[in-house]
Amino acid sequence: MNTKNTQSLFQKDLVNEALKQALIKLDPRVMIKNPIMFLVEVGTVVMLVVSLWTLMGEKSQGSFGYNFTIFITLFLTVLFANFAEAIAEARGKAQADTLRKTRQETPAKLILENKRGFEVETVQKMSAQMQLGDIFLCVAGDQIPMDGEIIEGLATIDESAITGESAPVIREEGGDKSSVTGGTKVHSDRIKVKVNTKPGDSFLDKMIALVEGASRQKTPNEIALTILLAGFTLVFIIVTVTLKPFADYSQTPITIAAFISLFVCLIPTTIGGLLSAIGIAGMDRALRANVITKSGKAVETAGDIDVLLLDKTGTITIGNRKATEFYPATGISMEEFVKSAALSSIADETPEGKSILELANLPEESLILENATFIEFTAETRSSGVDFNGTEIRKGAFDSIKQMTEKAGNVFPNETEESVKMISNNGGTPLVVLKNGLVMGVIELQDIIKTGMNERFQRLRKMGVKTVMVTGDNPLTAKFIAEKAGVDDFIAEAKPEDKMNYIKREQESGKLVAMMGDGTNDAPALAQADVGVAMNSGTQAAKEAGNMVDLDNDPTKLIEIVEIGKQLLMTRGTLTTFSIANDVAKYFAIIPALFITFIPALQFLNIMNLHSPQSAILSAVIFNAIIIPFLIPLALKGVEYKPIGASALLRRNLLIYGLGGIIVPFIGIKLIDLVVTFFM
Repeated sequence: MNTKNTQSLFQKDLVNEALKQALIKLDPRVMIKNPIMFLVEVGTVVMLVVSLWTLMGEKSQGSFGYNFTIFITLFLTVLFANFAEAIAEARGKAQADTLRKTRQETPAKLILENKRGFEVETVQKMSAQMQLGDIFLCVAGDQIPMDGEIIEGLATIDESAITGESAPVIREEGGDKSSVTGGTKVHSDRIKVKVNTKPGDSFLDKMIALVEGASRQKTPNEIALTILLAGFTLVFIIVTVTLKPFADYSQTPITIAAFISLFVCLIPTTIGGLLSAIGIAGMDRALRANVITKSGKAVETAGDIDVLLLDKTGTITIGNRKATEFYPATGISMEEFVKSAALSSIADETPEGKSILELANLPEESLILENATFIEFTAETRSSGVDFNGTEIRKGAFDSIKQMTEKAGNVFPNETEESVKMISNNGGTPLVVLKNGLVMGVIELQDIIKTGMNERFQRLRKMGVKTVMVTGDNPLTAKFIAEKAGVDDFIAEAKPEDKMNYIKREQESGKLVAMMGDGTNDAPALAQADVGVAMNSGTQAAKEAGNMVDLDNDPTKLIEIVEIGKQLLMTRGTLTTFSIANDVAKYFAIIPALFITFIPALQFLNIMNLHSPQSAILSAVIFNAIIIPFLIPLALKGVEYKPIGASALLRRNLLIYGLGGIIVPFIGIKLIDLVVTFFM
């Protein structure tokens, strides 16, 4: 397990760095990016001036101690908000430092003139000097200097520096596992790699830039919420300003400190202070799940997806069909049939062929053949086998073997045909074995569904996400696997364009679609999908097309990504609800306290029965400041997500963060008022 997932939220070195950054972020040029907290900072400066004014003898604005306390509290409010953002960024920078150690100048064996084989002339060159298209050689013990595609060879690669997982993985030329990452290490064997990135533009470089925050931009949702909160702030500016003529009319003196405190308490400072931290922490959680997101928008979108496309092979199933049962024909003994099946599979290097030998479990000496001619599988014959000492054994598809049987002048057994139908109806693949023109029996191959897949799809269903399995299998087999795995729908006999067309159809109906892929043939669909997750082991084309990269190469990671996305959206929504609910309580704390002396009719609004106008204002401002650091852990960890349905989630969160957001300030302000009264 990757240990970075279990890191403490507040490590000493991260806190120290965050405190420094919180002070640096007080620069107005930085603060202006957050309009709400910028206005609080402006209010803080005004209160500093007012404090100095009262220190010089001004009596109309209250005591120096009162005004200075307001100033300190507002200053801490801004500092706490900056700290929330800084601690989220510091966690990312700590990860970047670890990655930077991995990304170092690495010597490479540059191939001068490439030719087939590994007996080639090389020259040493540093990774920073390598160019796009260069070909280098890596042997066991070498660190891979640059991102690239394996063009020859096979090797086990230690990717622990990138993924945190210690188990080496196999990478080979061709197929969908040909990509290697700079900074990883060749564990065994040797490979030739063609560089496919420019210096400074590698996967590690992009990853470092991302986690440092250099590539982080506000998402559309975050921008929209910022505008909404700015609108609220404008409304409360008007509300606060209009209180002045009301106060003059009622002959109620209101100090500058009271006006600023009222304004700061009414505007949504809580969510304003935590908004950036929530977005950064969401991407950080994705990274800790070993998922690199190219933008925060992708994480958010994952939380809103309606349809999830998953490949069958390697995602829902373990990846290869396995032989599960032998069905001998009538009159053929099980021993004879099993041996014929095993002999036909000796030269079959496919996983299916190996699984037949494994199921047969015959001693090696019984499978030794002299003068044997092995017949390879072809698309035309749809069969393979072996010829030896006048014996012909063939293994293949039902219709092909049936033709061979009838051509030899024999009748295909009815019971075997029934077995073929039974296997197909159960979602399996039947392979019929023929010996010298006589049917020996049928082998059942089955897709082995990964453990716990049904439960995972049920969880997604509760989230409101429709799951669709994509497979090249025939509709009958696809239907069986889909039902057994628990997916909502399937696409059988799928071609690359079928995935693309399905995504487009769903998007045209207003749905958001996610998919995962690793091959070049997946690239168009990954680019079309709203959330495209490419596996790090996949081809460069797939990684470029997707907006996320899964470092663990776990095809079920999409489920975790969806939960991270929903958690991000929920955290932002619930804390916004809490912040606005807070404002209601603070309104009832300050307004009655300001006017109750001169307008006794407002007594019914004085729910908290606070000691004095000054203690009420101080208590509200202090509560407004301290609630931010109390909510930082929640912003960083995220609100717990449970797949209980949207309506149930809404009711739950409104109850906890809506009603709780009203009740907590009433209690908190009253308690602070009791303490403040001792010092006044």
